[in-house]
Amino acid sequence: METMTVERVIDAPIDDVFAWLTTTTNYERSPVVLRCRLTRQGESTPYGVGAVRSHLWAIGWLRERITRYEAPYTTEYVVERSVPPSRHEFGSMTFSEVDGGTRVVWTTRAEMALPVLGPVLTRLMVRPMITRSFGSILEAADAALARQSHAERNMTRHQEPA
Repeated sequence: METMTVERVIDAPIDDVFAWLTTTTNYERSPVVLRCRLTRQGESTPYGVGAVRSHLWAIGWLRERITRYEAPYTTEYVVERSVPPSRHEFGSMTFSEVDGGTRVVWTTRAEMALPVLGPVLTRLMVRPMITRSFGSILEAADAALARQSHAERNMTRHQEPA
């Protein structure tokens, strides 16, 4: 099994970053993500515990189930099925407030489900593809939230005094 982690500080409030990154359809703003859908809503909130998400990325198809949801600090998931087939132990995103915005740490622990070659192919091919994909999604979140923040600042500046 390989543990893969990508970190990024996003210049936006923690609540906004958490909401953006736990809403699957936002991932489609990344060039490596082709389609994402919420196929079953969670118990207490659409993307909460029990939610099932379906992702079609350039690297494959995944069906994930949310196993932990503590807004706005953490969400965890497990990949139940994938093409190409993989073994997945754990996935999480953690969020913390820092100077300059919100630090996101996205971690997954997985490998290709192939006898003998699975670990080697995971290290050489899958690990770089997954970390680039995670980075691309975090970059899309940063860009979207920066545009949103910029637009809100402009609206505030252009409002006439009462």
